[in-house]
Amino acid sequence: MIKKPSAKPKNPCFSSGPCAKYPGYSLEALKEAPLGRSHRSALGRSRLFEAIQRTKKLLGIPDEYLVGIVPGSDTGAMEMALWNLLGARGVEVIYFEAFGRDWAHDILNELKLEEVRVLSAGYGYLPDLSQVDFERDVVFTWNGTTSGVKVPSGDFIPSRRQGLTICDATSAVFAMEIPWEKLDAATFSWQKVLGGEAAHGMLVLSPRAVERIESYTPPWPIPKVFRLKKGGKLMRDIFEGSTINTPSLLCNEDYLAALEWAESIGGLPALIRRSEDNFRVIEKFVSEHDWIHFLAADPATRSNTSVCLTVDLPPEKLKQLIKLLEGEGAAYDIASYREAPPGLRFWCGATVERSDLELALQWLEWAYNSIASRKHSVERE
Repeated sequence: MIKKPSAKPKNPCFSSGPCAKYPGYSLEALKEAPLGRSHRSALGRSRLFEAIQRTKKLLGIPDEYLVGIVPGSDTGAMEMALWNLLGARGVEVIYFEAFGRDWAHDILNELKLEEVRVLSAGYGYLPDLSQVDFERDVVFTWNGTTSGVKVPSGDFIPSRRQGLTICDATSAVFAMEIPWEKLDAATFSWQKVLGGEAAHGMLVLSPRAVERIESYTPPWPIPKVFRLKKGGKLMRDIFEGSTINTPSLLCNEDYLAALEWAESIGGLPALIRRSEDNFRVIEKFVSEHDWIHFLAADPATRSNTSVCLTVDLPPEKLKQLIKLLEGEGAAYDIASYREAPPGLRFWCGATVERSDLELALQWLEWAYNSIASRKHSVERE
């Protein structure tokens, strides 16, 4: 029997969203938040624009690209991109997990586009990306938050293409190298790799995406909260801190604090390195234990942020294991996504400390052996 660990993670939060706050986080960092001020005041707008500028600099987004804060988290940002950009040409939809499937549903059943081809794969696998037709618009997720599968690189996207590439990159940015020149529209939220608060999304547009918006009007009505164009022109003030609806200046201040932390530790290279180091902790653990496995079949496609695992336990026993770890305060919110195969999902983004993950896995080993031994005891009886 494995001995029960004595030390516990300082921060047992391993949820894949909202994700753990950065090390050393304190509400004291928000004491200067402009609460009670209008987001359209000079102060409010300047703080929102600062978040945009610092995001762009930290991620290395090209100067000619636009970055804006939009409502509805990554979902709102992605819906905004789909509603404003699609319809001018045929569409390729790539999905290999739950959220990518949602975008396919919206394109087929809400926007009701007819020239659509879906390239899909089950949990743990990528579709054949060599089959993608870039003469058409292409919609895909970079990292499957619910499947633990990622696109290994942007090599499959040609630099010269006729269609637009529209990418849900929410659990990839700040933790993976993103070739921005290969993406025409990209979306993410504050609540993933930097551990920000929920409900705010980020929309990144290339000059090609801006040209599409200004030269093409979709045939469907666009709700006010999604509108990016007025008088035939892109509403550029959205990308200068003037949001479509009322944002939380408290949440914005929280995001600015996370950006400051990211800058202080070495910027994007350090963020990527921390996430990859965390992933290697789990990779080593899996290699040393024959009862736990990666959901992602191909090592090259394994996500280093939302790490999805299967465990050699029946579903009910797996629930007991998860509940046991939570009750011990060793690991919170590690169950797989509700539509994914039963298993575990550990967030390994940059705000997670490697030492906390190492301790959590010690507890996981103890919990597995405790649950498995109960199973065998019952069988012997």
